[in-house]
Amino acid sequence: MSKLKLSVAIGNYDRARPLFDGAVQIDGVDPVFMMLPPEEIFFRAFRTMDFDICELSMSSYTVKTAQGNCPYVGIPAFVSRMFRHNCIYVRTDRIKKPEDLKGKRVGLPEFQLTACVWARAILQDDYGVKPSDITWVRGGIDDPTRPEKITIKLPSDVKMVDAPEGKTISQLLESGEIDAFIAPRVPRLAGKNNPNIGWLFPDPIAAGRDYFKRTGIFPIMHVTGIRRTLVEQHPWLPAAVFKALEQSKAKCMEELEDTATSKCTLPFLDEQLRAARELMGHDFWSYGLSANRKVLETFLRHHHSEGLSQRLVTPEEMFHPSTHEAFTI
Repeated sequence: MSKLKLSVAIGNYDRARPLFDGAVQIDGVDPVFMMLPPEEIFFRAFRTMDFDICELSMSSYTVKTAQGNCPYVGIPAFVSRMFRHNCIYVRTDRIKKPEDLKGKRVGLPEFQLTACVWARAILQDDYGVKPSDITWVRGGIDDPTRPEKITIKLPSDVKMVDAPEGKTISQLLESGEIDAFIAPRVPRLAGKNNPNIGWLFPDPIAAGRDYFKRTGIFPIMHVTGIRRTLVEQHPWLPAAVFKALEQSKAKCMEELEDTATSKCTLPFLDEQLRAARELMGHDFWSYGLSANRKVLETFLRHHHSEGLSQRLVTPEEMFHPSTHEAFTI
């Protein structure tokens, strides 16, 4: 019996590499892998639906799910997670603490980016800085012509303006025309050692650890999606893809745990793994609905309150029913 030949677009992550090299198979699927940057995957996924299986921005996926017109069916394999205290850059000559952002101008590439949603959640929940307290300036990080993937309508009390024509938000931060910058990538000009540009949280690792200790939340950035028309034809596919991604992550962790040689070009890897488990538990990068319910509910609540999702989406709606539970022996 022939297998389905499907395109799979996922970043070059260690947790997906056992899939790429064939150590883990997707039952019933002959995959064609494309290791692409997330910006390209997301743009092509939502503009032209180019891929059969791909990672998706959790925010964009939530927007489309709330609208009832998402071309992909989600599975709870979270191939990207990150604490987002390190994605807020500020003019340190003006901004000394999070509360100083009230009344200021903050650049971002897209209001609905998942990293920006999490950063705003941190600012609001922990420091009382609401989205309506800030004037948002939308523009490309490095390319002033960057478009928004998805059209959104913000609440009336949230003000957002476009960056001046031909200007990037990196340039605006450098020149002082904005006071801060929130994005998943570093502002290009911050690498030139401008003494007045730096992190809002000078020690983002300490801030992230404190955030997890208080909330138990390890922010989810990306979910995995399967083309809806394929799922309608092959309802077994979501469970098969989820199983493979779980197995791939498990093999990745086995490699990290092998202390004979370091699998990552980074010193103190063993110590970092031990520290992560002491703080966050053994399966700190968990997949699945039940283990991540609080993280999902927190994100979905903020997403809806900011007007990005037209209704409050539930965690169950985000993922195919066959992935809500897994068999055990």
